Amino acid sequence: MRGGTSKGAYFLADDLPAEPAPRDELLLRVMGSPDERQIDGLGGAHPLTSKVAVVSPSADPRADVDYLFLQVVLDRPEVSDRQNCGNILAGVGPFAVERGLVTAGEEETSVRIRMVNSGEYATATFPTPGGRVDYTGAAEISGVPGTAAPVVIEFPPGTGPLLPTGNVRDEIDGVQVTCVDNGMPTVLIEATALEVTGYEPPGDLEQDVALADRLRVIRLAAGRLMGLGDVSDTTVPKLTLLAAPREGGAVTTRTFIPVRCHPSIGVLGAASVAAGLRIDGSVGARLAALDGESDRVRIEHPTGFLDIESSVGTTPDGLPSARRTAVVRTARRIFDGTVFPRPAETAPLPPRPRGGQR
Repeated sequence: MRGGTSKGAYFLADDLPAEPAPRDELLLRVMGSPDERQIDGLGGAHPLTSKVAVVSPSADPRADVDYLFLQVVLDRPEVSDRQNCGNILAGVGPFAVERGLVTAGEEETSVRIRMVNSGEYATATFPTPGGRVDYTGAAEISGVPGTAAPVVIEFPPGTGPLLPTGNVRDEIDGVQVTCVDNGMPTVLIEATALEVTGYEPPGDLEQDVALADRLRVIRLAAGRLMGLGDVSDTTVPKLTLLAAPREGGAVTTRTFIPVRCHPSIGVLGAASVAAGLRIDGSVGARLAALDGESDRVRIEHPTGFLDIESSVGTTPDGLPSARRTAVVRTARRIFDGTVFPRPAETAPLPPRPRGGQR
């Protein structure tokens, strides 16, 4: 399925091995990794198209289904569960209805989703006229051609701090940053602080070796400051370069995952950016063109924009906290059938052990 501006394989948990190691070994063969082209599997040779959703009924009374997101690495025998994906999340509700985990309403259906990676929750609402998922509609999102039915995703306030380091600003390698987590650990950086404009095409930024070195240093240090430990083998935290808006939005962004420059921006990353911009004194706040009368924050990215409904308040002890976060995405079922994984005996390497499995 396509979910937002990502594409991935969606599985019922019962159709995969229950234990992480054999499950991940199978998914590597299904997706065609390790191979940068993923020529022998379903993967699309890019991190945004090498994703997996594992969905199951939830035992949590606050949710209808559990959603585990897995990032299948292209060039290494590695599958990571250390982050969420808000784009793939857009397809979880429709998938749950298609697979009979949730009964569809006659007009629309709301599916309560527990995101296993973080323990947080979301509710996805989408049209189901006559009790069937309808993927057609007039909603348009940047980075996806054509239109489709809207999937409205509401995120309740998270349980963790909006500012994981406890500071509105931190200094890393001589650069001022704001570390924020409104669903996705994200580091906000003014582009000019790294001697780029923030308007460059993603390919140009990826070829900037000096920039890549600076970003790596900042990301590793930020990971420790944010309580994530050693992030050298993970894709979080995300790094987002900020510049003043050019197309009538609130801010221009360039986001790295972790060294590839995102052709758009992830949903949860955009949610973190939007909340961060609303914090007085944060990095990027002076660049942002925010409408004080509206919760809507339009995040400009390389292929268009993403609108986030975001409001920020304060906790009883005076710290910033997210109040409301919502976004409109679209999703589409692309294929439903049987995948034939590469035989195990032809796999180039077994997956290497890693921590953080859930």
